[in-house]
Amino acid sequence: MSPESLERTIPEEAARMPASRQQARRALIILSFILYPVTFAYVSCPIITEAAGLGIVSGGLIVFCLLFISSLVLGRLWCGYLCPAGGLQEACNIVLRWPLRTKRLDWLKYLVFLGIFGSIALAIWSAGGLKTVDFLYRTQNGISILAAGGVALFLGPVLITLLFTLIFGKRGFCHTFCPIAVMLMIGRKIRNIFRWPALHLEADKDHCTGCMECSEECPMSLDVNGMVREGRMEQADCILCGACVDICPKNTIVYAWSENRSGRTA
Repeated sequence: MSPESLERTIPEEAARMPASRQQARRALIILSFILYPVTFAYVSCPIITEAAGLGIVSGGLIVFCLLFISSLVLGRLWCGYLCPAGGLQEACNIVLRWPLRTKRLDWLKYLVFLGIFGSIALAIWSAGGLKTVDFLYRTQNGISILAAGGVALFLGPVLITLLFTLIFGKRGFCHTFCPIAVMLMIGRKIRNIFRWPALHLEADKDHCTGCMECSEECPMSLDVNGMVREGRMEQADCILCGACVDICPKNTIVYAWSENRSGRTA
């Protein structure tokens, strides 16, 4: 192979790998939504609250605890790769290609978080504590939608997610309403206080050409280019999907575990 052919092949191979990762990520998160009729009991706040009021540790409560623990190391990776609501929103974006219209109501999700998690805490207190564990609570044969009232419990969050997406645009539900997002953000804040090794983004601003492709590709509509220029890649709304990592033509942004001033992986 001639040197000229080699120079052409290496960039082509490097470009295919990031594209494949994002294709796999989108396929995975959309698949999580397709499977939502089976799994929604494990991320349903009403079902968790109902079970807690009976003194039952449901599968959903266990999943919520595991998600919070994961956020201490992985941040909001769940939102970027596995969240069913995220899958529905990304599927909508593939079809509609609507931008995020406003962030003025981002504060609403904090009120939703306080209301829902306050209700769970009150339910546990009213039941005199959690006494039993039922991982399959509100499921039948392991399928959530087959349980009594399953269709209504499934359609409710789907319609709410669709409504916020249609009104606010790309990932509008995540920005405006999602209480799980707030839970993961709290876990991330705790990690940032203690600074233990965790998955995060780093960037070398000296390599940035200002092409803006990272900002255009970001599913959360973040000003990634501005974050790179300021040298502040940590952002509460970042879901660590890696879209900016994979789209950057200069490999300016990278995933990292330990802190490194140069902005590259240690």
